[in-house]
Amino acid sequence: MKREDRGPVEETLDPADWESLRDLGHRMIDDMVDYTTSLRERAPWTHAPEAIMARFTGSVPLEPSPPEHVYQEFREYILPYPTGNIHPLFWGWVLGTGTLSAAMADMLASTMNIGASGGLSYHSANYVEYQVLLWFKELMGFPEEASGLLTSGCSAANLIGLATARNTKAPWNVRRDGLSGAGTRMVLYASEEAHSSIQKAVELLGLGSSALRRIPVNRRFQIRPDALRDAIAQDRRQGLLPFCVVGAAGTTNTGAIDDLEVLADICQEEELWLHVDGAFGAWAILTPQGKHLLAGMERADSLAFDLHKWMYIPYEIGCVLVRSERAHREAFSVTPEYLAHGEGTRGMTGEDLPWLADYGFQLSRSFRALKAWMSMKEHGVRRYGRLIQQNIDQARYLGEIIEATPELELVAPVLLNVVNFRYVGTGLDPRSLDELNGRIIVEIQERGIAVVSGSVVGGKRVLHVAHTNHRSRREDFEVLVREVVRIGDAIPPWTEGTTARSSC
Repeated sequence: MKREDRGPVEETLDPADWESLRDLGHRMIDDMVDYTTSLRERAPWTHAPEAIMARFTGSVPLEPSPPEHVYQEFREYILPYPTGNIHPLFWGWVLGTGTLSAAMADMLASTMNIGASGGLSYHSANYVEYQVLLWFKELMGFPEEASGLLTSGCSAANLIGLATARNTKAPWNVRRDGLSGAGTRMVLYASEEAHSSIQKAVELLGLGSSALRRIPVNRRFQIRPDALRDAIAQDRRQGLLPFCVVGAAGTTNTGAIDDLEVLADICQEEELWLHVDGAFGAWAILTPQGKHLLAGMERADSLAFDLHKWMYIPYEIGCVLVRSERAHREAFSVTPEYLAHGEGTRGMTGEDLPWLADYGFQLSRSFRALKAWMSMKEHGVRRYGRLIQQNIDQARYLGEIIEATPELELVAPVLLNVVNFRYVGTGLDPRSLDELNGRIIVEIQERGIAVVSGSVVGGKRVLHVAHTNHRSRREDFEVLVREVVRIGDAIPPWTEGTTARSSC
């Protein structure tokens, strides 16, 4: 038979030469191991020049390129200009460092390419995620019958927890009637230090940001119970419907942990839902010195936390636990005919584990549980606890050397793993000091010394160190203090309105 009689030539995305792909894959692994083991030889962060940015403005590729060429472009134009959070001297914002073995777990999960919605029963990804969730319930003090879901991070986890709270506490069917069915407006409460993802969730849930009551904090940056009780009572007098209190287990700005026992008592008395945002701080539960700070967290109705921060697992992976499985499922479960399940006894659509998609807004979900499962198997929970305690001890050490340095001011107590400080050695007025410290932050980053972020604490512009880095050493913090002082001393006085960086 002639070729033209066999129909059109059929294509595939598999390689024509599998051995070449194997060689390229080995090279990628070798390069990434070399890249990770040589981190200290490079700056934590490098500003991508305009020439690099210009490379990413071209038109869509219409024809194929050899995989080796594509990878070479990655090595030359992408790899040298990352955020830098895997570097030992990166402490900006609250970004975790990840591990190379967990990155390889991501490759394994991507190769399997499982849609981890639970949509197909009797497959391994379901069992892995349910085991990981069982581990988390055990570690966080939640009952085994509670439900949970792995998420992209705490933004999604907070949204899921608050959606469940809203639907459960509303005296009407929110899923059917929406907020238009309300006889009164629903309101909730959080500390003025609460993360922005709480406000985003409130807005996405249709409650409006004005429904979020920002409660003042005490000197330890914890929500004030007296102010919370007063706010609840006032809203009730005005005919509003309080339904939830959001407790913080490790705020981004200061690392503060609210008194969760007191919040749980208030919620029990007032019949409110207690949601805890434990983004990174929840993992202090693994440490001997941090565990007592989280007393009461196990009483929460829902708990959100990340694994890509203080569990050092690569982005993106978070989790939400909900005490009432029924309330959680009823907030999200939708089963149209084309997703019907549980009718058979075996097979892909038969009865097995509950569908994970019934507990969140995503139907398409990656197999992110694998990197958590493999990481926890590889390192063990006790080792994670030691590393988290090490971060806390290092943060306290940084606080001690700041307090021993006359040119610096520790602006807030080191409550956990967050350190806020600033340079004050020039005798400038407060406004000028704020500008100077903003410039120091830029200089520290641009010179490739370290990465810290900036924030405002107590009305002062500060250098903000959020330490979730398993690669840092004590001497790294000594370098940071020394360089902040050196740069602060070297920047000359300037007139108001000057914004150009020093060339010192």
